[in-house]
Amino acid sequence: MELKRVVVTGLGAVTPLGSSIEEFWNNLKNGVSGAGPITRFNPEHFKTKFACEVKDFDATKYLDRKEVNRLDLFAQFALVAAEFAMQDSGLDITKIDNDYAGVIWGSGIGGIDTLTQEVKAYVASNFVPKFNPFFIPKMISDIAAGHISMRYDFRGPNFATVSACASASHAIIDAYTYITLGRAKIMITGGSEASVNEAGVAGFNAMRAISTRNDEPHRASRPFDVDRDGFVMAEGGVALILEEYEHAKARGAKMYAEIVGVGMTADAHHLTAPHPEGRGAAKVMQFAIKDAQLDPTKIDYINVHGTSTPLGDISETTAIKTVFGEHAYKVSISSTKSMTGHLLGAAGAIEALASILAILHDTVPPTINLENLDPAIDANLDLTPLVAKSRNIDYAMSNTFGFGGHNASIILKKMK
Repeated sequence: MELKRVVVTGLGAVTPLGSSIEEFWNNLKNGVSGAGPITRFNPEHFKTKFACEVKDFDATKYLDRKEVNRLDLFAQFALVAAEFAMQDSGLDITKIDNDYAGVIWGSGIGGIDTLTQEVKAYVASNFVPKFNPFFIPKMISDIAAGHISMRYDFRGPNFATVSACASASHAIIDAYTYITLGRAKIMITGGSEASVNEAGVAGFNAMRAISTRNDEPHRASRPFDVDRDGFVMAEGGVALILEEYEHAKARGAKMYAEIVGVGMTADAHHLTAPHPEGRGAAKVMQFAIKDAQLDPTKIDYINVHGTSTPLGDISETTAIKTVFGEHAYKVSISSTKSMTGHLLGAAGAIEALASILAILHDTVPPTINLENLDPAIDANLDLTPLVAKSRNIDYAMSNTFGFGGHNASIILKKMK
């Protein structure tokens, strides 16, 4: 069976660094942090009082007000990002076969804010069970994919992926796979998350997973730095339009990049900690390279998972050295989480977007706040500290690793 080629023909973003592709990229390449004091609730009694929030977001500019009231914020991010991507793609939904157009969307937690607010209201009512009839449809993680499909009458494959921080990458991989197999021609994919609320922040505080650098939020996400103390929570949504190459070519679509290889593995090791030798991380990169039928030396840039956690950053750099050998010192590496924060289930989408833009502009985004490298990390690796770097990027790899040991890797190729 001849596998179909898959290209990216539309981009849409609602992020802590901006809600247009141009603004997002300008902030990313210039090393701007999206972190600041939490505004979504009063964090006075919380150990962490900051996050990377989406600024000035008003879903009613793009969606009907009644519809917005029936959507959790994570689904609002999803629908708006998808609308931006659809507009960018130039697709005319009246001229496509809707049975071969689908939606696969990732979210690690889904409507946690809806759940939190409904439980708070239940307690405040002295436990009188007067729950909102939209409680369940607002909360469940698959509902974003459902809403997007209904908005565009996309009747092909439609579901959600839930694999913690790897959720959006798994969504992209599944969407890619359906197209390669000829079971779809167009897929809206990506991910969204809106977990900057009381339950989200308190839960990650209890795990000691997030930074408590409250006096310097913009310097808190510092992957590979010896003074890192956890990741910075973030929110937002990113959508990609994936399209079968010949279908895109026939309609004269612009093509941002081609997906040429994917990999998926499990650490099978620990609920939250990575394998110390990066076993699953190394294998997922190897699988993606094999799937792309590439020599590892062809990879120019790796957008790493790089969360700014003590164990994760060491494990991933160890895995890169295992996979790439001497080329590990020639490939450019950076963690854009140093600027965007960690979008949890949407991380794979925003980092795939960053990788696509890096290819388009032949520019490696920086790892900001990397001022004092952890001695446990090889100083000869090119981690792109502090400032962006110009270089030719023909192939970029995007890695995401999630709680539960879920690993995903995607390889993107420059269109020529």
